[in-house]
Amino acid sequence: MQHSDTERMARQSETAGTHRSLTVGLCAGYFLVLLDVTVVNVALPRLGVELHAGSGLAWVVDAYTVPLAALLLAAGAVGDRLGHRRLVLIGLAGFGIASIGCALSPTIAVLIAGRALQGVAAALMLPGTLAMLSESAVTEQARARVIGLWAAVGGAALPAGPVVGGLLVQAVGWRAVFWLGVPVIVAALAAVLASAPRTGRTADAVAHGRHERGVDWAGAALLVVSLGCAVTAIIQGHSSTVLGGVMVAVAVCAAFALWLVERRTPQPLLRVPSAARRPLAVACGIAAVMNLCCQGTLFVLTQVFQVVHGLGPLAAGMVMLPAMVPMPLLGTASGRLTSRFGPWRTSASGLLVAVAGFLGMALSLDGPNYPVLLGSLVVWGGGIGVLAPGIVTAGMRVVPGSPGAASGAGNTSRQAGGAMGVALFGAVAGPPAGSSFAHQVGILMWVCATVFLLAAVVCFLPADPPGERQA
Repeated sequence: MQHSDTERMARQSETAGTHRSLTVGLCAGYFLVLLDVTVVNVALPRLGVELHAGSGLAWVVDAYTVPLAALLLAAGAVGDRLGHRRLVLIGLAGFGIASIGCALSPTIAVLIAGRALQGVAAALMLPGTLAMLSESAVTEQARARVIGLWAAVGGAALPAGPVVGGLLVQAVGWRAVFWLGVPVIVAALAAVLASAPRTGRTADAVAHGRHERGVDWAGAALLVVSLGCAVTAIIQGHSSTVLGGVMVAVAVCAAFALWLVERRTPQPLLRVPSAARRPLAVACGIAAVMNLCCQGTLFVLTQVFQVVHGLGPLAAGMVMLPAMVPMPLLGTASGRLTSRFGPWRTSASGLLVAVAGFLGMALSLDGPNYPVLLGSLVVWGGGIGVLAPGIVTAGMRVVPGSPGAASGAGNTSRQAGGAMGVALFGAVAGPPAGSSFAHQVGILMWVCATVFLLAAVVCFLPADPPGERQA
C-alpha cells in the first residue's frame, strides 16, 4: 500500500513538473513573440547606419508585423484542425531559424526576409500557446491561473522591449537583439517536446472528429496581399508614385476579393453573428487605431531620442520606460473600471487620458523639455494601460458565444494597425537625420491626440454604447 502511494505521488510530482516546464516554455515563446515587436525599435538607428537601410528601416518592423497580423486567424483554424502542439513546435523552430538569419544578416534585404519569416513563425505559435496552456490545466481554477500568467507575461514584454534592446545594443551591438531569442527558443522547444503529444479537450475533440473545420486559405492569402500591398504603398509610395499607385490598386482589389470570398465560403476566417458585426467592428477599429498610434509613436520616438537628441541606445530605452511600465500594471484597475462603468466608457476614459499624454509629448519634444516629456510618457502609458484591456473586453462581450472569433478579430486588428502605424509614421516623419524630423514627430503627436479624441467620442456618443446590450 505504501509502495503504491509512493508511486502515485512520484507520478503526480513528475506530472506537475512537466506541466510547470510546459507552462514556462509556452510563456517564454509568447513573451518572445511580443518582445520582438518592440525590442528592435531601439536597434533601428544603429542597424540602419551599418546596413544602409534608408527607407527599408520601416520594413525591419513591418516585415514582422504584417505576416503576424495577416496569418493569425488562419493559424488558429489550422491549429484547431491539426493540433496546436504541432503548430507551436513548427512556429518555435521557424522563429529560432529566422532569428539566427536576422542576427547574421549581411544586408538589409536579408534582414527583412528574416523578419518576415519570424512573423510567419510567430503567427503559427501565438494562438497555440494559450490553447495548449488551457488544455494542460486539469481544473477551471488551474486554467484561470495559467491564463492569468500568460496575460501577465505578455504585459511584461512591452516594457521589457526598449530596456532589453537598449542594453544589448549598447553593450554588444544590434545583432544581439536577434541572438537573444535563440536560447529562449531552444528552452521552449525542449519544454513542449517533453510534454505529452496530446492533452486536454482539443486533442480529445480531434480524436472524435469534432474539429472538422476547414481552413480558408484563399481568405488568408488575400488578407496577406491586401495588408502587405497597403503597407508597401505607404513606405515606398513617396519615392515611387507609380509603385505606390499600383500597390494601392492591388490592396483595394485584394480587399474587395477578400470580402467576396468571406461572404461565399462555408468556412470564413471570421464567423460573427450579424447582430454583433457593428459593435465588433467598432471595437476592432478602435483597437487598430490604438496600435497604429502606439507602434508608430514608439517607432519614431526611439529615433528622435537617439538621432536628434543624441542619447545612447540604453538611455533611449530608459527614457521610454515610464511609458511602458504603466501598461501591464493597470490591467486590474481597468478590470474594476470595466465592471463598474462598462468596457466602452472605460475605453473612452483611457483614450482621453492618452490624449493628454500625446499633447504633452507634442509640446516637449523639440526642446527637449525632459521633465514634461517624461511626465507625458507616464500619462500616455497610463491611458493605454486602461484602454487596452477595456477595448479587448468590449470586443469579447459583443460575441459571448464566439470568444475565439472575437479574440482572433481583435488580435488581427491590433497587429494590422501596428504595421500601418509604423509605415505611416515613418513616411510622414521622413529620415531621422533630417532637420525637421522632431518637428514632424510633434505634428504626428497632435494628430494622434485628435484621432484618440474622436475615438473617445465614438465610445461616448450612443446613449447605449455599441454592444453594451450584448454584455
